[in-house]
Amino acid sequence: MGYLKGFGSVTVLNGHIHQTFKKVEGNVTFHTATSTAFPQPAPGSAPKPGPMKVAPEILPTVLGITEVNYVESHHSLAVVDAKLG
Repeated sequence: MGYLKGFGSVTVLNGHIHQTFKKVEGNVTFHTATSTAFPQPAPGSAPKPGPMKVAPEILPTVLGITEVNYVESHHSLAVVDAKLG
């Protein structure tokens, strides 16, 4: 984080995290991509580590794809999460 303090605004994009979250710490915004496989429960909510067991009929609603659009001269990224189903 110390290296990033010199910038006015920083966006950190994470993929393959298995959980979607957005967090802001000072001038740094963290955004995770929606997982395309093996969704994980929220931290501390599962009895043990590992992927969630999800019924096949609702699986597409917990998986997805994240698209990031950048347009020069705009001050922010357009981050769009889409569910597979």
